[in-house]
Amino acid sequence: MQDMTVKTVGILSPGDMGHGVGRALRECNGLRVVTDLSGRSERTRGLAVVAGFEDLGSLDAVVEASDILLSIMPPAAAEGFAAELAERIGAEGPVFADMNAVAPETVRRIAARFPADRFVDGGIVGPSPKGPKPTRFYVSGAPASVMEALASDRIAVRPLGSEIGRASAQKMLYSALNKGYWALQAAVLTAAERAGLSEELRAELAFSQPEVLARMEDRIGLLPADAHRFHPEMVEIATFFEGLGMTTGFHRGAEDLFRLLARTPLAEETKETWDRSRPLRESVRIFADAVEQ
Repeated sequence: MQDMTVKTVGILSPGDMGHGVGRALRECNGLRVVTDLSGRSERTRGLAVVAGFEDLGSLDAVVEASDILLSIMPPAAAEGFAAELAERIGAEGPVFADMNAVAPETVRRIAARFPADRFVDGGIVGPSPKGPKPTRFYVSGAPASVMEALASDRIAVRPLGSEIGRASAQKMLYSALNKGYWALQAAVLTAAERAGLSEELRAELAFSQPEVLARMEDRIGLLPADAHRFHPEMVEIATFFEGLGMTTGFHRGAEDLFRLLARTPLAEETKETWDRSRPLRESVRIFADAVEQ
């Protein structure tokens, strides 16, 4: 497997992260990047075009053409897609890398459907590849070394051994902290709005933690656009924590918060259409209004 030559990478799906990964592989590694856009939204189609993907028109064609196939999609869709794909990948098929934000328990169920030398457990940490720091691909599993072919100044491949579940656990830990913190911030701001103390809290943060307030101004208003992906991820994190004997309460609460944000009108936005000029105060008022719905 270490001597495998990688020329073509299939990616499903070319969304926010997937299209950035594909673009990096094409521009930095000179790889052919393919996908199946059947039934995909106009936005996804547009992202695929911008990133230079080839649409092969069917999943079977993508499997046939690919040396490595990356699954990069919302966590709620990961296991169902893998089950569909497992029927198409045999002993000589492409290496399948599940790069989704799922619990180790979930990825082990997925891995059981594939030959051991055709499955990589992966976890993506960081934003879509574009710099200044590379996006990190944590990988584990028997054929994980083949993923080194994807490394560049935009993607850092970080092996974690042969055990399935280690890469997903690393992703869960990072997301538990990172997205859990965003959820806590959004929850506190929403509670302050409902308590009639938004301006007072803002004044205190501006005085004592201006860097925290600045980060909230920069990020919290975008959370509704990602909330549909984040609330299933919180469920996966809670599952992971439960298996370790840790409390699930933090991330079940974060799940509730992201479900709330997904019900707001702001959830219709995307990273491309997000109104960056909208003040944080306005976003938080919309969050607070949704509590009563």
